[in-house]
Amino acid sequence: MTEHNTLHKVVVIGGGYAGTLAANRLRTRGDVGITLVNPRPAFVERIRLHQFAARTGDVTIDYGTLLGRGIELVVDSATYIDAAARTVRLASGRVLDYDHVIYAVGSTGAIPASVPGAVEHAVPIAEFESAQRLRARLDELPLDAPVTVVGGGLTGIETAAELVEQGRAVTLLCGRTLAPTFSAPGRRYIATWLSRQGVSLREAAVVSEVRPDAVVLADGGVCPSALTVWTAGFGVPDLAAVSGLRTDALGRLLTDETLTSVDDDRVVAAGDAAAPSGQPLRMSGYAAGPLGAQAADTVLSRIAGTEPAVIDLAFTGACVSLGRRAGIRQFARKDDTAVNLYIGGRMGAAIKEVTCAFVVAKRIRREADEPGSMGWPKGGPRPAGAASSAGEVASP
Repeated sequence: MTEHNTLHKVVVIGGGYAGTLAANRLRTRGDVGITLVNPRPAFVERIRLHQFAARTGDVTIDYGTLLGRGIELVVDSATYIDAAARTVRLASGRVLDYDHVIYAVGSTGAIPASVPGAVEHAVPIAEFESAQRLRARLDELPLDAPVTVVGGGLTGIETAAELVEQGRAVTLLCGRTLAPTFSAPGRRYIATWLSRQGVSLREAAVVSEVRPDAVVLADGGVCPSALTVWTAGFGVPDLAAVSGLRTDALGRLLTDETLTSVDDDRVVAAGDAAAPSGQPLRMSGYAAGPLGAQAADTVLSRIAGTEPAVIDLAFTGACVSLGRRAGIRQFARKDDTAVNLYIGGRMGAAIKEVTCAFVVAKRIRREADEPGSMGWPKGGPRPAGAASSAGEVASP
């Protein structure tokens, strides 16, 4: 690494896939002081939270095995970014000075208050703490107690599949369409697998109320439910908004195509909380790594006084696990549009597992060992007005 004289302070807010990789990549220069702020002392593999809830896998990894030398980990929560003073205020009262911020706060579960009883009685799974609550609730339930999963996206599918494979009685309420970002053949494959395993699949079922022991549907139907898991939709932390930075309707930080905030060129976003040109990429582990690398490169370009590159990421598809013995790899065009090609069964499961392991071992850890080494599929600058679909975080 090149040695320089002046220390440039960079605070990375969020230690998920994007933030951890960004922190490691910043080490390509020897004059960057890197502080990673994260509310948890361990890294959480969010794409495995359904396994954690079902007790078929663990999700935490020691940051000591992931972060490169010289990165300071601060276990705390950022509460305010003062762009004028160039400081980040933490929940503990500590204040961090910065020259640049990488905003990688990720996404959260979002249970709509507009659905009566949902907030009180449904359990989300998008974050570690909610997955812990779900795991504890499942431990209390007999195997034959009815469990309802709300949401037909990738998170809902993986959760329902993991639970039914444990012998649980599962109903999956899709709202509209099962796996809406997949091809018709891919959706049929998933529906067939779930049905054969015993999942009661209801694609057009819209939830109008959640009760302690049941889910009420918009058509008047009632599904008995000893436990309701909510996977329909995601939100983002409100740190950008409360800090006076412009966001999109969901709360993602508005940036240009270099991931630089439209309000302050010293604030750069990465991952699920970024809305470049108001056209966010799909919330996913797949996009988080390249966006983290891109954010780090943008900061490094600004330090060097060069023009940052614009987003250049080609999607290739998505993976979904169906329990521990099956899965599906859906292929897609570079703009994230699904094609009528997929790999299912045990091979699909193997591809999903290799992909999950790759994110940690070949992206984050390699970037710690060789800063700047990560590459990714390129698709050229994004056309104006085009955006990948948003809303899933479960799978790469």
